[in-house]
Amino acid sequence: MSFPAIHALFDFLAWAVSLTALLLLRRTWFSERPVEKHLRFGYLVGVLFGAGAGAWLFGTLNLWVSGIGGFGRSIEGAIVGAVAAIEIYKRASGITVRTGAIYALPMALGIAVGRIGCLLSGLVDNTHGIATGADWGWDFGDGVLRHPVQLYESLAMAGFALVYVAMVATGSARWKRDGFYYAVGFYAVQRFVIEFWKPYGALVAGLTVFQFLSIVLLGYALVMAVTAERAAMLQRP
Repeated sequence: MSFPAIHALFDFLAWAVSLTALLLLRRTWFSERPVEKHLRFGYLVGVLFGAGAGAWLFGTLNLWVSGIGGFGRSIEGAIVGAVAAIEIYKRASGITVRTGAIYALPMALGIAVGRIGCLLSGLVDNTHGIATGADWGWDFGDGVLRHPVQLYESLAMAGFALVYVAMVATGSARWKRDGFYYAVGFYAVQRFVIEFWKPYGALVAGLTVFQFLSIVLLGYALVMAVTAERAAMLQRP
């Protein structure tokens, strides 16, 4: 199977798994809808537009900084774009409640599945790691063993998903309420570390585009998690 076909297949599977998780959560743990009905379509458009714009913008920027031509997409860029777009939409629409809780598990599962497609797509995907002598090094098709960084990320987010389900299932109100911020923060930390095993060019101070995005996402997650209790109190009638 060719690179575009493999990537497209796992992109589809990632979206399918994420959507399935979202629908199940909507019927179980998150039956309440924090966004009013007449604002939901705009909210959805904001998520999709922000994710798409962020994915292409930062994915392409990273390639250019790394001296690679063409256009690219980025999971981390999609997260940044979606979060930014929704915060702007909420402010413009007067939405004061926090709305991200339900997306923690779909995001984690989607990344875990999607990264397998990146792993199987070979060098042409431009998401491989640097050469390594480790026993688990992955041959992406040229005979050189490299860090399977896509697999690292997939396993990390799958592990987060398991912890999240266990915590919410056993009654943790904090994990249920703030799980999205934990997911974003965890993703940012593991991504910052994994970037050191990638061949991407540095943007500033030896850090890649994605490491700077990781810092931004971690800052966002920390601020939102720290202020979550106060925000919840203000939302109570």
